[in-house]
Amino acid sequence: EQDKLRQRVAMALSEILVVSDQSQLQNSPHGLAYYFDILMEHSFGNFEDLLLDVTYSPAMGFYLSHFNNPRSNSAINRRPDENYAREIMQLFTIGLYELNQDGSRKTDPDTGLWIPTYDNNDISELAKIFTGLSGSKWADDNDTRPVTFGRGIFRYSFIDPLKIYDDNHEPGSKTILGNHTIQSGQSGDEDISDAISH
Repeated sequence: EQDKLRQRVAMALSEILVVSDQSQLQNSPHGLAYYFDILMEHSFGNFEDLLLDVTYSPAMGFYLSHFNNPRSNSAINRRPDENYAREIMQLFTIGLYELNQDGSRKTDPDTGLWIPTYDNNDISELAKIFTGLSGSKWADDNDTRPVTFGRGIFRYSFIDPLKIYDDNHEPGSKTILGNHTIQSGQSGDEDISDAISH
């Protein structure tokens, strides 16, 4: 009863930062509960901290496919999965089009067209940021082998945040929205933190 407002805010956040049990997440009720706990924890906090924890959530990582997302490999024509990069911009933060203060869409004075907030290059560059994330613990507490990147997703715990495996994180600088450069030589965690802060 005392946390009714927190519950309502978390419910509202769950309708924006969406994951769904209408996927294989139905097999991970603890993972969905852990995800909702993140929303509850950040109900009255700041959005940057919330977005960081959502990014490292196994449920979100599975749902928007940045869990086990490896770095590029040109030899086999592999590029980072772009799903989370697209959705973090389109649904979770800046939306599709630049807006005026009153919420109406800005238009290009030359063409009269709405002004997009990002383009395909922004998506592919931001996708590089979200590479190298995988589970931090095995789901089976009796499994004593070292936890590694890229195994079957449901072999990992869904109640512990994802972690960066820097060997699988895209190296080099990344240029994202507004020609903002994420510097080369950082860890994957630093790349993620800088990108979300920007």
